[in-house]
Amino acid sequence: MDIPAYASITVGDSLPALKIPPISRKTLALYAGASADHHPMHIDLDYARSAGATDVFAHGMLSAAYVGRLLTDWVPQQRIRRLAMRFTGIMQLGAEPLCSARVAEKMMEDGEQRVRVTLSCADQHGVNKIVGEAVINLD
Repeated sequence: MDIPAYASITVGDSLPALKIPPISRKTLALYAGASADHHPMHIDLDYARSAGATDVFAHGMLSAAYVGRLLTDWVPQQRIRRLAMRFTGIMQLGAEPLCSARVAEKMMEDGEQRVRVTLSCADQHGVNKIVGEAVINLD
């Protein structure tokens, strides 16, 4: 994997976006098995309805994993110095997640050339479900 050159990065640059296929029941079942998170709100329609939801919905950490994938598609994981995310909404069944990031700052920190990027994971309507930021070493 080629690491982006610090000198070639400009504040405001966008990282390559990550578009995910629609969230399906199969997606949720596979994620539940892989994560050992079998909470019925994500896999049991009757339970979700009894709790007042119209249907099951995606695990928040599934969307967080997509954000992580956006970053590791850009740089190796070892280059990520900090990662912080906040959940701002529910990713509904059938939603088409789109993860994006933009360079917000270039800086020297701990002797490394780093960038701070703002992050988001939104549905196909542009409604953010996760927002956050990461600091990446580009030395």
